[in-house]
Amino acid sequence: MLYKELVDVYEKLTSTNSKLEKRDILSDFFLVVPDEILPFVTGLLAGYVFPKWTEKELGIGPKLLLKVISKITGITEEKVEKFVYSSGDFGEGIEKAIEQKKQQTFFDIKIEITYLMDLFEKVSAYGGKGSQDKKIKYLSELFSAASPIEARYLSKTILEQMRTGAAEGIIIDAISKFSGIPKKEVEKAYLLTNDLGLIALYSKKGIEELSKLNVTVGRPLKPMLAQIGGSIELALKDIDEPEMEVKYDGARIQVHKSGDTIKIFSRRLENITDALPEVLSELKQTLIPETIICEGEVVAYKDGKIAPFQYVLRRLRRKYQISELSEKIPLKLFLFDCLLIGKRSLIDLTLKERRDILVSSIKESELVKIAENKISKDPLEIKDFYNKSINDGHEGIMIKDYLSQYQPGARGKKWLKIKRTLETLDLVIIGAEWGEGRRKKWLSSLLLGIRDEEGKFLTIGKVATGLSDELFTEITEQLTPLILEEKGKTVTIVPKIVVEVLYDEMQHSPKYESGFALRFPRVLRIRDDKDAYDSDTISRAFEIYEAQEKTF
Repeated sequence: MLYKELVDVYEKLTSTNSKLEKRDILSDFFLVVPDEILPFVTGLLAGYVFPKWTEKELGIGPKLLLKVISKITGITEEKVEKFVYSSGDFGEGIEKAIEQKKQQTFFDIKIEITYLMDLFEKVSAYGGKGSQDKKIKYLSELFSAASPIEARYLSKTILEQMRTGAAEGIIIDAISKFSGIPKKEVEKAYLLTNDLGLIALYSKKGIEELSKLNVTVGRPLKPMLAQIGGSIELALKDIDEPEMEVKYDGARIQVHKSGDTIKIFSRRLENITDALPEVLSELKQTLIPETIICEGEVVAYKDGKIAPFQYVLRRLRRKYQISELSEKIPLKLFLFDCLLIGKRSLIDLTLKERRDILVSSIKESELVKIAENKISKDPLEIKDFYNKSINDGHEGIMIKDYLSQYQPGARGKKWLKIKRTLETLDLVIIGAEWGEGRRKKWLSSLLLGIRDEEGKFLTIGKVATGLSDELFTEITEQLTPLILEEKGKTVTIVPKIVVEVLYDEMQHSPKYESGFALRFPRVLRIRDDKDAYDSDTISRAFEIYEAQEKTF
């Protein structure tokens, strides 16, 4: 199959806003894609080359891609960059540059999808010294063969900026339609495997083959998420059998053990094992079963006291001199759930059953512990537990339904969080302005976006105050490569960087596309543990607006 056939599908998807039409376009295409490339093609349609948990990545940023395009077209990098800025879209800018390349190809080269699959595998294998030159070589070969329109979509794929509207839900709908398998069964398989390509392939084989897929060590599940509790009294109205846990101010992780091999995944499903050497070493001693998947929260300590979440992120970002940083910022892991033992999935069991299994599977140590909890329906006892958690330096408490099953990726009233501070929002930076005076080297006045149900980012406010020099510097470094368009001091940003935002009040406002505005917003931290599509949605803004008047 030629890559051009996939590009034709991309074009059809971008030409319609109808979810049903997008579903039908994908469904018809899936029927003709050969089995051996179906998983790869499904991933490309979803906007990624490799699932995050595979540990593979292309490791290609905008600057490297600009260098490649400049090399094969003879156009300066600065001019290619201008094409990108003027179009407001990286892919369209690259397309214009390819159209104007000075040395035209004298024969028509057809890009096969199998060739593309092999090339991406090779590029992902290179890392370290000299790897950039090898990546440039392979990418130059690819883009020299590509037509302008193919170059547009190759660029968007490589930079993970594909925006065709083929969201996860639409792909699941398309798989259900072309296979004839009920959507509910396709969704269930996806929640258990977190691999759309695998689901597409097994669905093609029939419902019996699809039903064989299950929770597997090495393939992380999307974490079950908590909803705002509002207050202890309100939470107890929603949960009949409450179990309280300390809400740790750390990073959610999922631990997978099979024999001597242990892998640790972030909530973004990325393999972060190498960033946590002391946790890995301790897990080898504390995890009793031969095969297990469990979840917990990694918390940082400084001078013997709980350190802010930002210290955990420093550890997770670090790729070099990790042992040195681990001495400065030691970590502890608090485990609170168990999803698999041996070959047995536990997600259909109640939380009570899962926790009992977890407790019997862990030999606690100073670094790895079971999360502190309490079983009670008494509001006063729960308030005491909450106060103790706050006094110990934690964020608050979780109130969970002790009889609930584990629902991967779901956010609902089975898990509720009660925090000591005003509720925060995880929002995406979609624009900014270069500062003036002392701030002229920084991107400030950050324009914040919140997701709607279609995956579009709607404006909800600007934030320009309350950031430290360190945070301004860090945000500017991360945003600069993502600039799509620059008009005077105002820039448009690729929606990628997530920040946690605190505010005093949620207000209705016609000024912003979301219909809401944040009163006195301030950025608390960059959420490196989340990507743009893990950020908060407009429905969450509605929930907060309705609940914000209610206090303890």
